[in-house]
Amino acid sequence: MTLSAVAARYANALAEVVTAPRSPLAPPQALEELRSFNTALAESPALREVLATPAVPGTRKKAVMGRIAEKLGVSRIVRNFLFVLIDHRRAPMLPEILQAFETALDERLGFARAEIATPMELTEAERTALRTQLERLTGKRLRPRFQIDPSLVGGVVAKIGSTIYDGSVRGRLESIERRLSAEA
Repeated sequence: MTLSAVAARYANALAEVVTAPRSPLAPPQALEELRSFNTALAESPALREVLATPAVPGTRKKAVMGRIAEKLGVSRIVRNFLFVLIDHRRAPMLPEILQAFETALDERLGFARAEIATPMELTEAERTALRTQLERLTGKRLRPRFQIDPSLVGGVVAKIGSTIYDGSVRGRLESIERRLSAEA
């Protein structure tokens, strides 16, 4: 099994727990708690080393992780999930598991991810209008991530799943060129 498949398995297990009808932990809260713990892990090379090395017993790792989780105000569900990662020697995979968890939650909650590139920063009103238009076009609720692409002269390029919507000036010029070449 590949590492991404392992990460997806753990992420899906946690997503099932937090999206269950009577879960005491809301999915956005679980995501925020995992993100905060991941940030603490990323900021401390010593902590990453302790969690990764097999020389440190699991009980010590759990004690360290438990204290950090307590300081961060992490819920019992997420704390227990982190303990499971330690038990199965998967704690170093937390960043990858976090990404897989975000994707699993989006799928369960009916969202699609959209990578949207524009030549310059958009206002909030422009972002909202663009998101609304893309939601109408795709029939899906979107979680957009906007980025600036200086190579674009104008327009927008949006990637939703495996589909690319190219509304850029360059894309339209290339489309015109293809049509003219086909007619010649």
